Amino acid sequence: MNHIKKRLISGLFILVPVIMTYVVLSWFFYKVDGLLQPIVSRSIGRNIPGLGFLALLIIIYITGMLGENFVGQRVINLIRSGILKAPIIGTIYSSARQLIESFSGGEDSSFKYVVLIEYPRQGAWTIGFLTGTTVDANGAALSIIYMPTAPTPNSGWVALIPSGEVYYTDLSVSNAMRLVLSGGIMSPDKIGEGDGPNAKRETNN
Repeated sequence: MNHIKKRLISGLFILVPVIMTYVVLSWFFYKVDGLLQPIVSRSIGRNIPGLGFLALLIIIYITGMLGENFVGQRVINLIRSGILKAPIIGTIYSSARQLIESFSGGEDSSFKYVVLIEYPRQGAWTIGFLTGTTVDANGAALSIIYMPTAPTPNSGWVALIPSGEVYYTDLSVSNAMRLVLSGGIMSPDKIGEGDGPNAKRETNN
C-alpha cells in the first residue's frame, strides 16, 4: 500500500502544478477576452480574436521587466514569500516554479545540454535534453535524455541511450525550448556541434 500511496502523491505533485497553471491562465484569458472584446467591438466595429492572449503576454512581459530592477524584485519577492507561506498554494507554487525553471535553462535547471538523437528512424533526428548519466549492467555508459513533445514539453518522455549515440549541439536550453514550443516555427538558422560535459560527443571509451 505504501508504494501505491507514494506513486499517487508523486503523480499529484507532477500533475497539479500543470493543471493549476492551465486553469489559471485559461481563466485569465477568458476573463480578459470577455472584458476587452465588447470595448474593441464598439470601437472598431468587429471582434479581434486572441485579445486575452495578447493581454496575458503583455502582463507577463511587464512582470519580467519589473523583475529586472531592484524595486520590482523586492515587490515580487514579497509576493512570492507570501504565496510560499500559504499551506496548499505554497506547495503548488513551489512545484510549478521548479517545473518552469527546469525548462527555462537557468542555473537551477536540470537541463544543461541540448542533444540530438537519431529517432524515430535512421536519418531523422529528435531534440532532447541531457539530465544525467549512468551505466548498464556491463558498465557501458548511458545518457539519460528527456525528450520533450510539442507544443507541451512537460508531457515528454525519458530515454536511456548509449552515450556514443548522443550528439551535443550548440543550442541553449531556452532556444531549444522556443523551437519545441513553437512546433519548429522559431527554429535557429543553424544547429551546430556543441561541447558536452567532457567532449563534443560522448563515447563509450
